[in-house]
Amino acid sequence: MSGLRILHLSDTHFSGDGGRHYGVVDTAEHLRRALAHVGHLLFDLVVVSGDVSEDGTEESYRSVREQLDPWAQARGARVVFAMGNHDRRDSFRTVLGGGQPDAGEQELPGVDLDRPVASVVEHDGWRVIVLDSSIPGVGYGDLEAEQKQFLRESLATPAERGTVVVVHHPPVRAQTDLLQALALDEQDAHELIDIVRGTDVRVILAGHYHLPVTEYVAGVPVTVAPGVTNLSCAFGDPAEEAAVNGYGGSVVTIEEDRVRVVPFLERLAPDDLVFHFDADVVADIIRDAGRPVDPAESLAP
Repeated sequence: MSGLRILHLSDTHFSGDGGRHYGVVDTAEHLRRALAHVGHLLFDLVVVSGDVSEDGTEESYRSVREQLDPWAQARGARVVFAMGNHDRRDSFRTVLGGGQPDAGEQELPGVDLDRPVASVVEHDGWRVIVLDSSIPGVGYGDLEAEQKQFLRESLATPAERGTVVVVHHPPVRAQTDLLQALALDEQDAHELIDIVRGTDVRVILAGHYHLPVTEYVAGVPVTVAPGVTNLSCAFGDPAEEAAVNGYGGSVVTIEEDRVRVVPFLERLAPDDLVFHFDADVVADIIRDAGRPVDPAESLAP
């Protein structure tokens, strides 16, 4: 296979007891369907860019690995995971290491099990850097100074073929007020882009928004994978929030002078909503769990 081919998945939201997401979604079945959709292809990497788990239990991470590992190995790929806001650092690290298990990863220095889960691996000329944008106990994200320094130091020397960065909260704006209130800290997003500007970073893979977005920032493509567990409604009223019962992912191919992103989205039933929050409910969630949205910067028309 020429170049690097990645199956980019995100937001699998497995529970340790196998319970249904929002009481509706069989997350294991959604992951099986997503894998079957591209099962005829070979890959170099299978990336899950955060919210691997819904409840942060070790059992949930083991269940994801039991499903992903043999599938990836049969297609010549290794599996990469990033922390999301629903994940727990201690149990994530116990089962998934620094996000690149079984690959000789170099983790962010430190001994505290609750430190950010960040790692770097170089293999076959490609470098993969996993960052941790989660803040324990909340839905929005940030990047600590130590992670930004880790990224700078990792990128100081170019890899032979280039670098892929994986982070859950995208360094680009969301489509709805709720997701914007749960987004990456704006200053951290700017600093992340400044750090990768002019380096060998070929793509930033992210999740969290549950819908496909690809945006070029400072010459670097930032691509957000649709959710495996559900698909956000992108073009409704931005003051509301809704998701349909479906799954998705993206096939990302990196070659010498280009990056190609081909997303796939499959709805299981045309009118089957997983949830719908009206503007009042969204405002309550933002007040209780998000960063306040300046009314002047609301995404509503």
